Amino acid sequence: MEQGYFVHPTALVDEGAEIGAKTKIWHFSHVMPGARIGENCVIGQNVFIGSGALLGNNIKIQNNVSIYDGVILEDDVFCGPSMVFTNVFNPRSFISRKKEFRKTLVKRGATIGANVTIVCGNTVGQFAFIGAGSVVTKDVPDYALVYGNPGKVKGWVCQCAGEISFRSEKAVCTACGKRYKMDSKGVMLL
Repeated sequence: MEQGYFVHPTALVDEGAEIGAKTKIWHFSHVMPGARIGENCVIGQNVFIGSGALLGNNIKIQNNVSIYDGVILEDDVFCGPSMVFTNVFNPRSFISRKKEFRKTLVKRGATIGANVTIVCGNTVGQFAFIGAGSVVTKDVPDYALVYGNPGKVKGWVCQCAGEISFRSEKAVCTACGKRYKMDSKGVMLL
């Protein structure tokens, strides 16, 4: 940990990758040159991080996840085991579409459950919660609880991950007491 972060002996971090302080990169993971990983992240076993991937601070990536070029994870994002990001909307092995990569943005505090697929070109809103096994095919609003195939908004969650229920335009989290409002712009913390 002399460089300020930990890399397991079986992991490979290519020269030119940027790794923040106190980050841990575990067994059999590969970080490509040009990838940027913030501070205090945990990169699980068998994770691939591409050259154009940008990861903020305090991110947890569970085992068997690939984060390709064009994926941006803001601070405090959780990626569950074996979840999938795509980067080409209509791939064919015999047609090069690297110039057609679509960016995917996962905003601060979002949770993506195990075995979720995020189709490229979409944004997952802040503190959204994507249930295990879901397929995200369109943008997810802030604080949305999404699950299914295709993923649909089934409710709303607090920053603490407690479910919140709106009565008219206001809601209070029964777990932590935070207050929210909903209007035409979406859900917001008061």
